[in-house]
Amino acid sequence: MKKLRGIFIKNDYEIGLMREANAIVSMILDRIEEKVAPGVATLELEELANDLCVEYKVKPAFNGYQGFPYTLCCSLNEEIVHGFPSTRELVDGDVLSVDMGVLHKGFYGDSARTFGVGAISSEARRLMDVTRGSLYRGIEMAAPGNDLYEISAAIEQYARANQCSIIKRFVGHGIGASLHEKPELPNFVPRGAKRLVLKKGMVLAIEPMLSLGSDQVVIMPDRWTAKTRDNSLAAHFEHTVAITREGPEILSKSN
Repeated sequence: MKKLRGIFIKNDYEIGLMREANAIVSMILDRIEEKVAPGVATLELEELANDLCVEYKVKPAFNGYQGFPYTLCCSLNEEIVHGFPSTRELVDGDVLSVDMGVLHKGFYGDSARTFGVGAISSEARRLMDVTRGSLYRGIEMAAPGNDLYEISAAIEQYARANQCSIIKRFVGHGIGASLHEKPELPNFVPRGAKRLVLKKGMVLAIEPMLSLGSDQVVIMPDRWTAKTRDNSLAAHFEHTVAITREGPEILSKSN
C-alpha cells in the first residue's frame, strides 16, 4: 500500500481482502433485511449481527470505535445516522437505516441500507428511492481521471432534482486498513473545493444521507444519534467502491 497526497492507494491483493470484507458486510445486511418486520426490536438485529460476525470470523468495526457501544447503527425515521439498537419494536410504516462494518484480515468493510417496515408511505418510498439513486449516480463517476467532486456533484444534482435535502454534516470517506481514511467525500460540492484526481487503487465509502425536510441536524442526549431538526424522514445508503482501471467496482455486494 502506498500513499499519495495522504491517500492510501491499495494494490490488487489488498483490494481483494477488502472485497472479502465488504461481501461479508453485504451478506450480514441481507440477513438483517430478511428479519426486518413489524414487531421486531432493533436490539434483535444487533444480536443477529453479532452472531454473524462470530460465524464469519470477523470483528465488528463500529463496536468500541471512538466509544460507540454497538455493532450496528440503527436509525429510525427522523434519525439520520449513529442510532442505537434498542428494545423498541418496529411498527408498520417505519423507515430503518442500518449501517454495518467489519474488520477482516486487517481491512475494513462498510455499507448501509435503508429498509421500509411493512407498508410505508409513498413519500417514504420516494425518499428511499432517491437516496439509493443518488448513491448510484455518484458511483458512476468514481473512475480514474475523474475529479473526486464529480461524485459529489452527481449526488447533489440528483437529490436536488428530486426535491430531497442533503445532510451536509456527514460525509463519505476513504477506507482501507483504517475505517476512516482520507479523502473526505461530501455529498455536495463545497465552496472552493480543490481538484483531486481519482487514481486506480483508491477505495471510497460513498454514502449519501437525505431527508424530506430540513438539512439541519440535532445530536441527541446519547451523544451519538443524529436526527433531522424538523423531525422529517431521513434515509442513508452506502457502498464501498474501489477505483479500478475499468471504472468503479462496488465491493460491498453479496457473492
